Amino acid sequence: MTISRRDLIKMGVAAGTAISIPSVLRAQTAPTAARTVGMVMGDLRVFDPIFTTATETANHALAIYDTLFALDSKLMPQPQMVGKWGVSDDKKTYTFELRDGLGWHDGTPVTAGDCVGSIHRWGQVDPGGQLIMERAKDISKKDDQTFTIALKEPLGVLTDILAKVSTPCPFIMREKDANRPATEQVTTNIGSGPFKFNEALARPGASFTYDLNERYEPRKEAPDGLAGGKIVKVDRVIWDNISDQQTAFAALQSGEVDFLSGPPADFYSAIESDPNLELQVLNKSGDVYFMRMNCLQKPFDNVKARQAMLHLIDQAAFMRAVFPNPEYTQAVTSIFGTGMLYSNDENTGWYKKGGDPEKAKQLFQEAGYAGEKVVILQPTSWAEADAIAQLLAATLRKIGINAELAPSDWGGIVARRANKGPVENGGWSIFITSESAYERSDPVGNPTLGANGEKGWYGWPNSDEYEALRAKWADVEMPEERKALARKMQQVYWNFVGTVLLGQAVSPIVRRKTLTGLIGMPGLVPMWNMEKA
Repeated sequence: MTISRRDLIKMGVAAGTAISIPSVLRAQTAPTAARTVGMVMGDLRVFDPIFTTATETANHALAIYDTLFALDSKLMPQPQMVGKWGVSDDKKTYTFELRDGLGWHDGTPVTAGDCVGSIHRWGQVDPGGQLIMERAKDISKKDDQTFTIALKEPLGVLTDILAKVSTPCPFIMREKDANRPATEQVTTNIGSGPFKFNEALARPGASFTYDLNERYEPRKEAPDGLAGGKIVKVDRVIWDNISDQQTAFAALQSGEVDFLSGPPADFYSAIESDPNLELQVLNKSGDVYFMRMNCLQKPFDNVKARQAMLHLIDQAAFMRAVFPNPEYTQAVTSIFGTGMLYSNDENTGWYKKGGDPEKAKQLFQEAGYAGEKVVILQPTSWAEADAIAQLLAATLRKIGINAELAPSDWGGIVARRANKGPVENGGWSIFITSESAYERSDPVGNPTLGANGEKGWYGWPNSDEYEALRAKWADVEMPEERKALARKMQQVYWNFVGTVLLGQAVSPIVRRKTLTGLIGMPGLVPMWNMEKA
């Protein structure tokens, strides 16, 4: 018999006395409605956080896995799974000792071998991990609790890279899972984190359930950003996949769910007038919206076609289509985002209020555009990107481009964007995405800021000149020197155009007022620390 979520809630209410008994015993009974949180956070389809950069997958992984280091609220790296660590006098050998009490959900202990295997697997695909692997002479375990990273040359940002929040994050997996190539998905969901994935209640396409890991031993420090003690204050979290925004909002209003990420801006007035709901900004740096073009296929294999897109975009119009209230948005011309430490105005002469469609049309002609179909992936389950995709198609058609929308939910787009082939073979031309502005300040760890061709992130732009500059970032430690390097990188970047920026916006989440304790960090939403009145 299939047990519905409502049945579970009824069972929980009937078992209300379980609230007063110890957590270990309580975890063996059905969680009460008061200690069950419903969250709508997108379409979760891929569970391996190394296989994909999807934020949904990273949020899933944040619940069930753990990391060696984590960023605190000041965005500084702090030990998480690591108990003690040190670096040699020549800055080339790092020694890490795991803290006590770490165990996998299957009952086996976490070992240094698991950490070594996980770093190697993550290092196959992540730019920061790749840098570590390039610099590493050896990564190996000394004993079950201790491992070392021996470098050929110093890498002062090593712990920063191990604490990164830009996806893919360096989550630690069991060694037998980490032995799988990064290009193949891990098929289990067994981590060592504060929540356990409930396989029995998994309903693909509908909902996934996360239960309190009663054996998890949090750090003794107070919670601080993603660092400190990961203290779980609920028994169960249900990730509801409700693709229709109206349906999701109705579920929030009725109390069937407690949290909705990224509500459409036209819902804000209804939210503000509802005494049970509250908008909250978790990512105060905001999100940068941008498009990626398939640089391997026509027409965007020609740099002039990519440059045309820079001139075409009227950022204010695109942001207005998503956020009618301009106080939530601003223009963005720097690859490092607006208002960030390394933001600059180098080589931004292409930007013009209102865009320049005539210049875009001219550049498409110079690119030899001959009516090739431009397929725009349209995420129907993500209201903001859906609206942007529709406006983009209309804007392209106005200058004579054969634009076609390919509607799909976000999960389908995550799968399709990996196709490098032509549109006739299921490929794509453009897709819309976003990431926190903070992530764009990290060219070492953020794959969207790479330009290493087919080894890189979706879209696969290639520039050896830019990559040579990006490689210097890890060795430049003084802020002023990094600012100078950032200007040089941006000068080159806007020549080959790896990305086209659409605008920057602050996107609040909405929650029921009974749900409190949410941790605000760039990009990711942790499930620990929150509690339900």
